[in-house]
Formats: sequence, structure tokens, C-alpha cells
Amino acid sequence: MKITQLSPDDEVGCAEAVAVDSAGWKLDCPEFVQHTPRTFANMLRYGWDLEPAQAYLAREGDTPVGVLTVNVPQYENTNQTWLDVKVHPDHRGRGIGSTLIEYGEQVTRDLGRTTTGLGGLDLPKAEAFAQRHRYEQKAVEVNRRQDLAGLDWGLVQRMYDESLAAASAYELVKLTGPLPEELLEDMVAVTESINDAPKDDLDLEDDVYSPERLRAYEEAQAKSERTVYRVIARRKDTGDLAGHTVIAVERERPYIGEQHDTAVSRDHRGHRLGALLKSGMLLWLRAAEPALTQIDTWNAESNNHMIGINEALNYHIVARILNYQKNL
Repeated sequence: MKITQLSPDDEVGCAEAVAVDSAGWKLDCPEFVQHTPRTFANMLRYGWDLEPAQAYLAREGDTPVGVLTVNVPQYENTNQTWLDVKVHPDHRGRGIGSTLIEYGEQVTRDLGRTTTGLGGLDLPKAEAFAQRHRYEQKAVEVNRRQDLAGLDWGLVQRMYDESLAAASAYELVKLTGPLPEELLEDMVAVTESINDAPKDDLDLEDDVYSPERLRAYEEAQAKSERTVYRVIARRKDTGDLAGHTVIAVERERPYIGEQHDTAVSRDHRGHRLGALLKSGMLLWLRAAEPALTQIDTWNAESNNHMIGINEALNYHIVARILNYQKNL
């Protein structure tokens, strides 16, 4: 078996990696949103905010059999990597996954890093794989999907009206594209509010934001062919920014949206701003993105407050992911 690093310019290699990845998801979790060759290549070029992942393709002869993705944080947790291992269902049970995870651990060491993480579906075989390689479970993350076709829009409007009344001291600002320069500094603190979300037992530092990182996120999303929609809550009397919600819509597949963030600053909680932001966003997207049919979100299983809002808005569980870490 030969393992080679993929370039985003390698169209054949990226397509082969996606074929392996998709075959695994179709067997293990068919509802999961899968990469296209274009989204996979963009992940390798730009990442989330210009910290792109590394990907490696395992072949036996001319046959692609496995994919390893190594995420290398650059802004915080710079002692860590996060690994993702996929083996084509036709080639499982032959040690390919073990070879790939050991390869990923060596990449981690070569980068001078000492800790690595691994995510896996809540399936017995995935849990056994993590335990066999001495990974310790630290958290549970849940992927939920909102079905817009089956959404009760009357409920959304009522949530918006009721939360707007509770948050009468605030107004909503709707933005697409880059943040205006005059909001950039204040949005750093709002974005950092995501650090209040549960981390469970994961050994993770708080996310560190700056104007430069927010601009890097905007650039990466735009170059990855996603339209970013932001709704920001702003206090009317002081102009203080209190919270935001962000959804990105793919241009290649405009029926797919992804919730990137929802956070309310501590000083402004207790006014139903979370419900106001999410319902306001939905009403906006209904008009702005008529092809949109689904929005995926990720939350720690212990994040009861946000999960409660999501369940009221017709989200259902797609996948339950167990997060593991290992000190090398």
C-alpha cells in the first residue's frame, strides 16, 4: 500500500478521495453531507479560515482504498492535530485504517505536536477502533439537520415576534460578505462568545480571535464558493454588539446550508436573543435563498439551551459523533 499527500490541484486524486469517503458514509450514515471533489479541494486550499487541512490517499496498486485527513490548528491548540480516517467498505478489516492512523500520528510528531484527536460515528466498530489505538473518549457531538420543506413557518414567525418583543432594546443587522470595517473590532468579542459553549472533557484551549482571523474566515469562505449570511444583534441605545448567527450556503449545491456559529455575549443574555437571531435568519433566508432545503448544525450533546432552540425549529439528528484524544 502506498500513501501519498494530495494536492488541491490533483483533480483525479481529490475525486478518488471523495469516492472512498462517500462510500464509507453511504454505508455508515447515508444522510451525512458528503464532499464533492470541488469542496474537498477547497478544504485543502483554504480550510475554515485559511488553515487548510492535509489529506493523504492510500492506494493498493491503482485502487484507492483509504483516506487520511490531518487538521492542523494554527491559531490555538498548536500542540495538537485532529485526524479523520476513512477506509472504503470493500477493503475494511485488513488493517488499512490502523496503518492510516499510525501514519497520521507520525505526521503529528513530525510537526512537533504532542496530542491528537479523532472523531468517529457512535458505532461499535468505530468505538472499538479508537480504543484499540488507545484514544480516550472526551466528548459527544451531534450533527442535526433542519428540514426547511417541513418547517412550520408560522411557528418561526411567532418565535421571531415573541423574541423581538422580549428583546425590544435590540435591533438586527443583516449582512452578507465581508464585515464593515466599523464593526470588525467589536465582532471579535462577539465571536469569542462561542468559547462559552461546552467542551466537555476535551483538552482544548479557548478559540482566539482577531480582526485578521475574521478576515481570513471571510476570505476562505468566499474562495470556497460559499455565501455567508450574518445576523447581528445590536443594542439600540449604545450600539453595543450583543450576539450573532452565521449560516453559509454552498454555491455548487445551493440547497445545502451550514450553521457556522450562534453566540450571545454574556452581558446580553436573558433577552431571548438566541431565538431572535435564529428565527430572523430563517425568515431572511426564506426570501434570499429559495433553493435552500436543509441547514446542518453541530452542537455538543451537553449544550441543552441551543439544542432546545434547534429542536423547536424542526431539527433532527443525523449523526452522533464521539470525540477522542490521545497524548503521543
